[in-house]
Amino acid sequence: MLSAAINELVDGANFAAFTTLREKDGFPTTQIMWVGRDGDHLLINTEIHRRKFANVQADPRCVVTVWKAGHPYSFAEIRGEVVETIGGQRARDHIDGLSRTYRDGRDYDPDAIQSERVILKIRPVASYVR
Repeated sequence: MLSAAINELVDGANFAAFTTLREKDGFPTTQIMWVGRDGDHLLINTEIHRRKFANVQADPRCVVTVWKAGHPYSFAEIRGEVVETIGGQRARDHIDGLSRTYRDGRDYDPDAIQSERVILKIRPVASYVR
């Protein structure tokens, strides 16, 4: 279950560091991402040709660290597992919603999409809030 403090961070336009385990050698790799939530699941939106997608297909364990804009020492680390991937129009609509949150109401640029958008639905296993 996500705490109220985590929900507040995720619901704002606060960036997240998304860490997965590389499929070829197991080393952690991290990308800065937009993040959302659906009840008690975190949602990361990516494309199916991205390395992070291949990584979670091979090993669903991941870490999402979200920090408060302008206050990087106010953060939450959520360790979890990708339990579902959601594609199609739902994923396309989701990236527009995230874009509106992070980019002052603007939809995501459709020309930036190189393959298929997909939502990674993450079930939290443990968390730490500071």
